[in-house]
This record gives sequence, structure tokens and C-alpha cells, in this order.
Amino acid sequence: MKTIKDSVHDHIEVVGVANDLLDTHAVQRLRHITQLGTARLVYPSANHTRFEHSLGVYHLAREALTNLGIEGVQAERVRAAALLHDIGHSPYSHTIEELIHRRTGKYHDDVHDLLADTEVGDILRDHDLDPDTIAGLIAGEGELGQVVSGELDVDRMDYLVRDAHHTGVPYGTIDHERLTHELTFFDGKLVLAEGNVQTAESLLVARALMNPTVYNHHVTRISKSMLQQASERLLDAPDIDAEQLRRMDDHDLLVALRTNPETAELARRLSDRDLYKRAVWAEMVDVSDDIIDADHETIREYEDDIAADAGVDSEHVTLDVPSRPKMTESSSRVVVNGEIRPLAKQSTLVRALQQVQRDQWRLGVYTPAETTEAVGHAAERVLGLETDGALVSDIRTGVRTTLTDFEADEGDKE
Repeated sequence: MKTIKDSVHDHIEVVGVANDLLDTHAVQRLRHITQLGTARLVYPSANHTRFEHSLGVYHLAREALTNLGIEGVQAERVRAAALLHDIGHSPYSHTIEELIHRRTGKYHDDVHDLLADTEVGDILRDHDLDPDTIAGLIAGEGELGQVVSGELDVDRMDYLVRDAHHTGVPYGTIDHERLTHELTFFDGKLVLAEGNVQTAESLLVARALMNPTVYNHHVTRISKSMLQQASERLLDAPDIDAEQLRRMDDHDLLVALRTNPETAELARRLSDRDLYKRAVWAEMVDVSDDIIDADHETIREYEDDIAADAGVDSEHVTLDVPSRPKMTESSSRVVVNGEIRPLAKQSTLVRALQQVQRDQWRLGVYTPAETTEAVGHAAERVLGLETDGALVSDIRTGVRTTLTDFEADEGDKE
């Protein structure tokens, strides 16, 4: 057994198979993958890693299993899955996950190959645990998989509290002890017991507030887009393939970007925080469905067209189109008057927060500071964004935006 001092959960006891897994390469690699990717360029103290988060998820899984009365081999499987749930992450966490998926067909929770004939797999088998079963739990399969990956999973409970703690913002604070205590199974579904509608709503409120403040802060999104652009160029060169990139850590990727002539300048900008600026920051109402739903190749074509129209190099234009807003937590299940009800049907707050998400959605076009005006005008023309004069140019920031002047000022704070 090991006892580890944690910044969020105080002392975490690591026992059984998790103790043997702790010092494997797959788990220790997570020390070198930042939890929030490029958000640390906004919040300097947000240097926490997937390793400490995995310990937190393991700790909360133990608490949930105890409260659920699950013991023995079943519990040991879930504890192993909780500790291992992030070993499939590529560098900078979710930042380049879509790029990896386009090239390999794998997301971070597809870890069957990482558990099969590996050191981790050997340890699991030594404890009479089937690696494929553990991989299934990590992907959220089966009744107990909901504890690790689902609408009420311990993963979400840990990262909201941990991200709030390390960024210094108060919005992600939730009562994770009550959440783990009130979990129960009802007809095979993981739900919150009677009287916990507000407990479930707290997850939604925390996530809704953390999204614009941390996860989708405009500097986070700009730096994320630059890193995605650089990583894609790296894979277009012959030296590194997607499977190699998938198993790198943050340091490996940054070194690779610095040493490749095609990506060295973007690597320098990211290292020095010499980031692109917003040329356009447009609301959902001003963007056509064709653009919102465009695939990756179409977005790249839009970038080329905007660059050509603006008379700049195409590598100096990045079009950032977020996916349509969704709220996974809204499908959380709560017991009300003895029956299971999806939170979205029980809570009027859910509907309000869904509207908030739509209001917060922004399309971004990013470019070096000196070309923001030209690229902004070009993006309006190419994307057809100028509707009823809603887009204006802010002479102080150079951002062509659908926000009011006051909102633009607030958004420019680091």
C-alpha cells in the first residue's frame, strides 16, 4: 500500500492492483501530460497533470464503490479502470485528440491495445483481471462502467474540483463527497438517490461556468488551434506517424515541433506565448449551419479561401469552429417519487443552461496581430458572416466581433 498526499483529496491510499500499476510506464507517463492542455497559458498555476487526476478518480471510485456496497473482484476491476482511465491520452490531453482519431480511428478511451500484451496487461492478469474487461470499463461498458465513464462518473467529479483548485477559479467547486455518497443503481442504471435533484444540477452549473472561464477561454482556444495546426503539419512530414504521436507526452511533442522546420515557428510562438489574435469572434446566430457542421477538410478549405482573399499565407489563418453545444450531464438520472427521471425533464435549470451554452458559442478566426483587420474582412466575405451589420471592428483590439464593446473588453482579460 502507498499513501499519497494530494492537493484536492488530502491523503489517498493506493492498494491492491492499483498499487502495482502505479509505477508502470503507462501510468507514470501521465505525469508529463497536462490536465488542461494550453489553458495554463491563461492560468499559470494550472500545471496539474493527468497523473494526479487519475489518482483522484481512483480515490473517488473507491469511495463510490464502498457506498454502493460493491466489493471483491468487481470492485478491484473498477479501481484498476479508474487509475488507468486516461492512459490513452495523447499529448496536451484533449487538444489533439480529434487529429489522432482522424488518423488512427482511436479516441483516448480506446485502450484495448494498450492493455493487451503490455506490462500493464501482465499486472492485471497477475491479479486475475482480464485486460479486455478493464478496457471495456474505461470505455463505460456495462453497469459498473458507468462509475468510470458516464453522466455521473467519478472522472467528471474529480476534474471539475481539481481544475477549479489549480486555476484558482471558484466555479467548479462541487460537493463530490455527497455525489459519491448518493450514487445508487436503479434497474441497472447509475442514478442519484431520492432528494438529489439539486446535487445533480450542481454538476451542470459547475461545468457551464467552467466552460467560458477555463475550457473555452479565448486564449485557450487560440493556443489550442495553433497546437492542432502545428501537430497536423508535423504528421504531414514523413518522420512521425499518428501512432507515434499518440504515445508522446507534452515534452516529446514540443521538442518534435521545435526541430521540424515546418512547425518551428508555431512552436516558438507557443513557447513564448506569442499567440495569434482574434480576427473574428462570431455568435452562433451569425454563422450558417453549413459552416457549423462542416467537416475537417471543408474547414481547411475555408482557411485557404480566407487567406487568399486577405492576401496572406494560408498557414497564418486558423478557423476554429466548435461543435454544437451539448450537455452530457443533462441526461443524468435522478430518483424522484420512486421513479427514474432524466435530469433534463425534471429540472428547468437544465433548459436555461442549454440556452446559455448556445449564447456562449463562438466561431473564431485567428491570425498574427498585424493581419487581423485584413483577415477579419476576408473571413466575413468568405464565410458570409456580415448579417445586418452585426459584425463590427473594435479599433482597440482589432477583433471583428458580434459582442458589445463591454463584452469584448471583458473577454480580452488574460
